[in-house]
Amino acid sequence: MNSTMNRRVAVACLLVSTPYATLFPSVAFGAPKETPGRVVRLNLRTRVEAFKGSGAWQEVRFEQNLPVSRSAILICDMWNDHWCKGASRRVDVLATRMEPLLEQARAAGIQIIHAPSDVMDFYKDAPQRERMIALEKIEPPANLHLADPPLPIDDADGGCDTPEVFSKAWSREHPTLKIAPEDVISDKGSEIFSFLKLRGIDTLLVMGVHANMCILNRTFAIKQMTNWGVRCILVRDLTDAMYDPHDRPFVSHEQGTELVIEHIEKYWAPSVLGGELSAALRAAQ
Repeated sequence: MNSTMNRRVAVACLLVSTPYATLFPSVAFGAPKETPGRVVRLNLRTRVEAFKGSGAWQEVRFEQNLPVSRSAILICDMWNDHWCKGASRRVDVLATRMEPLLEQARAAGIQIIHAPSDVMDFYKDAPQRERMIALEKIEPPANLHLADPPLPIDDADGGCDTPEVFSKAWSREHPTLKIAPEDVISDKGSEIFSFLKLRGIDTLLVMGVHANMCILNRTFAIKQMTNWGVRCILVRDLTDAMYDPHDRPFVSHEQGTELVIEHIEKYWAPSVLGGELSAALRAAQ
């Protein structure tokens, strides 16, 4: 075993003393909390075209049991800053609402996966990142090649609703979101798929930004994971869209975001409210 592998194995077991100590508490990674038989019962929302080809979609709600040990929360691209200041302000608000729910879910035994794309260098010495790098790789199955209808909004110009020009403003995940010792960090779909399979996790609760872009299209996000057979659920009030009301279909930013959420519910995944998830976690205690 070479020195690099020795280091990865050691880091996967124990947190080392590094400058990251202030960000990542220096305790050993533990196994997930034992939650034998614990099930979270969620009230999910989806969309059904009862009469195919009619274009008439009905909102449908149904209950779904979610075994805690087979579930994870994935936080998508909740960066510390964004080139679009309108988007950045909304992410600040989302982060403050997201963090208490993450604490609650983590305490219940649900795995937390941090997926802030393009900033893995910031986390290169973090044990939560090293843990993912050291994983055995599991080959994903062939894609299901599901239909991918166009979005109901025009985001071709980037979707920013404030007058900025694109630049890479982000350098890490939003600091409001705690990264606990038992959490993991990755922005690679193949790594996250391997982690899910090795842990026996088959359902991802997805939150973060942006619903019409990264939430759907990242290699670790809803489209790809669904095509690999992983069940995804969007936490619909803990997301946002990149949409400018000056673009088609010329509705408010909030309405544009809701249209994207409805699109996801039609073609990709059901959704749940964060408050409903929180209530279900309390009920499962």
